[in-house]
Amino acid sequence: MRTNFILVDFENVQPKDFGLLKDGSFKVKLFLGPNQSKIPVALASSLQALGSNAEYVVLETAGNNALDFHIAYYIGLLSAEDPSAYFHIISKDSGFDPLIKHLKRKKIFAQRSTCITDIPCFKPSLPAAPDAQIELVVADLVRRKASKPRTQKTLLNTLHALFKKELSEQQLAQLFASLCDRGIVKVDDTKVSYVLPSEP
Repeated sequence: MRTNFILVDFENVQPKDFGLLKDGSFKVKLFLGPNQSKIPVALASSLQALGSNAEYVVLETAGNNALDFHIAYYIGLLSAEDPSAYFHIISKDSGFDPLIKHLKRKKIFAQRSTCITDIPCFKPSLPAAPDAQIELVVADLVRRKASKPRTQKTLLNTLHALFKKELSEQQLAQLFASLCDRGIVKVDDTKVSYVLPSEP
């Protein structure tokens, strides 16, 4: 089984969902700046539950992008030891993206996510069939209750996000048209309203 290294830029992101990594082949490295001397108890407990699969990497000296360079160093080191490993950088810093592009060209599996729940293995695969897509949309709209999108533009953005930005503009337009054809979405000028299972 492929090892998944989770490299957390803790100066940039403080994830709370380490519990997801308990089962599976995950190894966590939490990178801390020299001034990050306190860690919340809940976080320490969730990391402790991972046993030897979690470790802290504490920088000795602060500096511009110092933590980023440490993460890059560890990816180089670990990829030499385990060429089939997958590296997940948890950070909002898009400065990692050129490095990830380079790693992919070198056939090293890597990607950046802004939180642990965004790692692909925790996201359900998207349905390709139109009926299944509509079911997913309806379930999402029902779950939103009063916070459903009220304009066509917001609804299209919501659908785009729901399908992880993997639908083309044409597929998005077709999905929107299907929702209207089935009477699930009603359009009045730019405003939208809904007829959903829980709303007679």
